[in-house]
Amino acid sequence: MNDIIVKIDKNDNKKQFKTAKTVRFDQKTLTNSRNKSKINSDTKNNENYSKRSRGDILEQKELTRGSGILLAISSLPSSYGIGTLGNAAFRFVDLLVDLKQKYWQVLPIGPTSFGDSPYQAMSVFAGNPYLIDLDNLIDEGLLSQNEISSYKWGNDRTGIDYAVLFENRYKILRQAFSRFRREQEAFLKFQMEQKDWLEDYALFMAIKHEHRDESWEKWEEDLRKREPGALESSRERLKEDICFWKFCQYEFYNQWKALKEYANSRGVQIIGDVSFYVGLDSADVWANQELFLLEPDGTPSCVAAAVPDKFSSHGQVWGNPLYNWKRMEEDGFLWWKSRVVNRTKMFDVIRIDHFLGIVKDYTVPYGAWNASNGKWLKGPGRKLTNALNEVIGDCCFIADDYGGKTPVPGVKKLLDKAGWPGMKVLMFAFDGDTANEHLPHNYIDHHTVVYAGTHDNETIVGYFHEKTEYELAYLYEYLNISSKEDIPDALIRAAYASTADIAIIQMQDVLKLGNEARMNAPSTVGFNWRWRLGTEQLSEERRAWIRNLAAVYRR
Repeated sequence: MNDIIVKIDKNDNKKQFKTAKTVRFDQKTLTNSRNKSKINSDTKNNENYSKRSRGDILEQKELTRGSGILLAISSLPSSYGIGTLGNAAFRFVDLLVDLKQKYWQVLPIGPTSFGDSPYQAMSVFAGNPYLIDLDNLIDEGLLSQNEISSYKWGNDRTGIDYAVLFENRYKILRQAFSRFRREQEAFLKFQMEQKDWLEDYALFMAIKHEHRDESWEKWEEDLRKREPGALESSRERLKEDICFWKFCQYEFYNQWKALKEYANSRGVQIIGDVSFYVGLDSADVWANQELFLLEPDGTPSCVAAAVPDKFSSHGQVWGNPLYNWKRMEEDGFLWWKSRVVNRTKMFDVIRIDHFLGIVKDYTVPYGAWNASNGKWLKGPGRKLTNALNEVIGDCCFIADDYGGKTPVPGVKKLLDKAGWPGMKVLMFAFDGDTANEHLPHNYIDHHTVVYAGTHDNETIVGYFHEKTEYELAYLYEYLNISSKEDIPDALIRAAYASTADIAIIQMQDVLKLGNEARMNAPSTVGFNWRWRLGTEQLSEERRAWIRNLAAVYRR
């Protein structure tokens, strides 16, 4: 049995935190909000949107006030190199219940490709086979412990070795598949229920494996262009491998269903992160090329990027192909609707990453190395949000509406009309501007989700470690603290105390870890998405503190 980490080493904290001398902030260094006509936002009448009769604005779905923890499934403890949907995931739900938490936010759960980013998945519908729990396959009689133990899964229990996983994970899954009864009714039913995406995904993966994992743009022309004869020939030639990829999804979906049902039975809702863009080397793009802006050879006309900001002076080149919004609108955004309907069965709350893209896309030419000279393209706006609201059912949306240092016009207005809550991030709040929209006293209403930090940020400890006492003066005054060592708990308390419906804290920040535990550093490759929990227990003192916060602030 894998216990959940949560060790706090006070000695390690002292290495990064040094008690500060009391510093009084200089009010002249702050931007006086009394001299500003509005809170730092892209809609000058933003407050009026919240207070007036909404008219044509969609009525907002109420989120249950509560708090939760952000932790990727891959970050759970495991003896097999990466977190899975097995016992440790169920024990983490138990931990959330013990801590009086109502939400578990996870990162995207799709199959990853080069760079290992969950935001560059090979399918927006499929689950990541790496997350299939191997012990469950033992229980099904498909594997033995000796077989699993005969493979190497990496030597670092606090990190993921993706090269080792790529080398060995599919080998052990193929051993399980060799004993799987593919004629069983449950498997046949699954294939029928998921056929709209599963057939193309399994064929894509089988062809990709045959081509030694080359990107589909490098395949033969008849396969790139999906000529019927070439596809039929591949289906016949690769039918065994196609069935293997369907088996992996069958196991993933079954394990995910069991985990979600358990979480819900214990009063925990799962917030699922859904990336706005899709990976170029994905079944989605290959099977639906007309829905993306591509050249005849399959390469993108231009790619998605992020504008330069204080976190990245050259911006970020994400490399994702852009949607052909005109074509998508012709069928009422059917592909997007199908995607959301699928996710409503996986999650209780859906977080749409990069909501800004619905308003407009920031793009750079394909092959650009930085995003300094990009341009904006208009997005679908309310046409898409209306379409998605038609199929959301009992789920709720959360919008990642952060648009960089300079807010993008129209984002707040669309968010309000869609009826979706946006986000506030406390690590963006303390720039000396008392009108900063991320400061809790500037929240317009409770219909929002507040984070101390996100997966793209440094940890709280890491971010504030190098800050000078002068830079931290306003933060100290605002949070009523006097040293760096106090910052993590003070930020968590501020999030819990806010009016925001939901407060989410990264597990790394609950543990007061430094940047060695950072999940992702945008615009870098090679060391991201690797952090994992160990197996020590969270101290009872720490548990009691979190429980108390949840009770005091009605979380």
